Amino acid sequence: MRRLLLIPVVFFAVGLFSSALLAADTFELVIPLPLTGKQAKFGEMMKRSFEMAADEINVKGGIKKKKLVLSFEDSGAKPETARAIVEKLIDVKKQPIIVGEYTSACAKAVAAVAEERKTPYLVVASADDNITQQNYQYVFRQNAVNNHYGDGVVSFLKEVVKPKTIAILYESSAFGTSGADAMVKDAEKIGTKVVLKEKYEAGSVDFKPLLTKVRAAQPDVIYMVSYVMDASLLMKQIKELRLDAKLFAGGAAGFAIPEFIDNAKDAAEYVISATLWTPQLKYPGAKEYAERYRKQYGEYPSYHGASAYSALFVVKNALENAQDWKPDKIRDALKMTNMTTAFGPIKFENREGYQNQNFMETLVIQVQKGFETIWPEKDASKKYIFPIPTWRERR
Repeated sequence: MRRLLLIPVVFFAVGLFSSALLAADTFELVIPLPLTGKQAKFGEMMKRSFEMAADEINVKGGIKKKKLVLSFEDSGAKPETARAIVEKLIDVKKQPIIVGEYTSACAKAVAAVAEERKTPYLVVASADDNITQQNYQYVFRQNAVNNHYGDGVVSFLKEVVKPKTIAILYESSAFGTSGADAMVKDAEKIGTKVVLKEKYEAGSVDFKPLLTKVRAAQPDVIYMVSYVMDASLLMKQIKELRLDAKLFAGGAAGFAIPEFIDNAKDAAEYVISATLWTPQLKYPGAKEYAERYRKQYGEYPSYHGASAYSALFVVKNALENAQDWKPDKIRDALKMTNMTTAFGPIKFENREGYQNQNFMETLVIQVQKGFETIWPEKDASKKYIFPIPTWRERR
């Protein structure tokens, strides 16, 4: 009887030892993302890309011989949910580094928590300038800021289109507002007059009253900062109204992912968009990542996926260079990052009023049946099409 009583105790002890061993041999990273709701397409692409990177890292020996184990928490693109997730990760799970989120509103909430708790946070795809303008010491951003998202588009406008007037339509989110404000400044620099600047609420279904104002203003260029469903619907209703302009342009986000073409159909043709990355770029590993993603999921990823994929290699680099895995030491290692990824060069700098910000070249894509890189010309996969045909000429 005594022996029988000892058996569960032995198994329990072995179980505890196995769990401790497993924990000692792994590095667990929980990533908050919008996996449901209107931004789920972005979250899904990023999740897939994080998983691809983790698989590659583990095949090559993990991080300091520890297996990288990922799991995900759904924020639903709600800032309060994102904040609660990250509070739990830091306070309860003692996770020493935070990575992820998509919308700027969620990233701002996460950044505030990370700074409060003195835990490094790597921003992967959120563009509101304000995120890295707070003198935060623990917040690092890998992707470009909104103020620079349009650099490629502005260069294209200046060198090729040479518009006299522009209308700016934008979603009333942190991302939309900062993107629109940046274009106002850029238009002034190149001598283009802003004849209309109008915001709309996310999820609107009828843009025709707004587009009637655009028609009355008769701009040379219509520039839109929108997430994917709004981007698609805007272009479909522009086509329905036969609203012509010299150029239709998007400020990345919803205009730069495959779903834009899938949803807008032929109304997407000839639209240009800012982007931070394309599969045609010659960064080491970029083509291989893009082709693996396409083979596995049936389409090429956008810059959101490429940034997520590359972020784990930035994390790996920081963890391997940190003196230990306490948050302060990981933060110090991130500060010293200077590497080239499939997403491009990553180096966190303090300049132009930003802290721990990666600065990168931005590009322009154009829908020519599918996405093609058109600007700068040195990176072009195809020649740009301009002037674009009117709706009548497209019949």
